[in-house]
Amino acid sequence: MSSQPSRADSLIEYPCRFPIKVMGARAEGFVHAVTTIAREFDPGFDAASIELRQSRGGRYLGVTITVTATGREQLDELYRTLSTHPMVKVVL
Repeated sequence: MSSQPSRADSLIEYPCRFPIKVMGARAEGFVHAVTTIAREFDPGFDAASIELRQSRGGRYLGVTITVTATGREQLDELYRTLSTHPMVKVVL
């Protein structure tokens, strides 16, 4: 077996700007919760870069955050932290 990183590991060159879409119920505090988590993993995260999109029925909110990714471990942990938050339904 080769000790080289797999192709999937090498597709992203770090550091880079990396968009993540987070979906949850449209509720007070949801955007703040996502912003707080983003800043834990990217201290330079700019909340002004957040994009919001409401679902057709208005019950859900899509929040796109763009973080500075420094490595796969950081992204994996960020996805894990977002996914386990009680207000979050889906992370893409």
